[in-house]
Amino acid sequence: MTLECVVETVDAAVAAERAGANRLELCVRLEAGGVTPPDALIAAVLDRVSIPVFAMIRPRAGNFLFTAPEFSEAERQAKEARARGAHGIVTGMLHQDGRVDVERTRIIVEAAGDLPVTFHRAFDEVPDQSEALETIIAAGARRVLTSGGAATALDGVDRIAALVRQGGGRMTVLAGGGVRADNVRALIARSGVTEVHARFEDAAATRALAGLLYSSPDD
Repeated sequence: MTLECVVETVDAAVAAERAGANRLELCVRLEAGGVTPPDALIAAVLDRVSIPVFAMIRPRAGNFLFTAPEFSEAERQAKEARARGAHGIVTGMLHQDGRVDVERTRIIVEAAGDLPVTFHRAFDEVPDQSEALETIIAAGARRVLTSGGAATALDGVDRIAALVRQGGGRMTVLAGGGVRADNVRALIARSGVTEVHARFEDAAATRALAGLLYSSPDD
């Protein structure tokens, strides 16, 4: 099992790793859904932790429809994150009608080079998640972060389970949205996911989540 924690600071990154996270998503402005972290922050976090760090690539908060200059900035940010040593990229771009922007997603995948790309919860705004999953696979992303289009991952667990089956060995489905120690085992059992995503709030909460995630139900 993989526990990915989303963090905004160096201190949070270090604390999350110590508490049991085995991958980090790094961004800033989480209150707005997260945007691209500064280059200096990426470098500082990479210097302090030993687990993989995936950098959010989102040039601004708000919707996921970007102007040509904004998209050019996102492409530049992806290349810079790769150059600074990030282990993966997290991004998401849509068309006006809510469908995945496959052309721009593919360009970001290319900018990331050999780094894995996660399509983030912009996925939860698409009109047809089954169709969108195939589009994201075609664009070359390796992972999708989703609550199944619901308020929380547990609420959307049946949809997540369907996406896991559809993706098979072609796409990793990362369950996120309200993942906590009191629901993570039910989420995993019902969805079949092998990776979960949670916001780092404090070491105790992450330690409790990790403890349940890495132990057997009978422990």
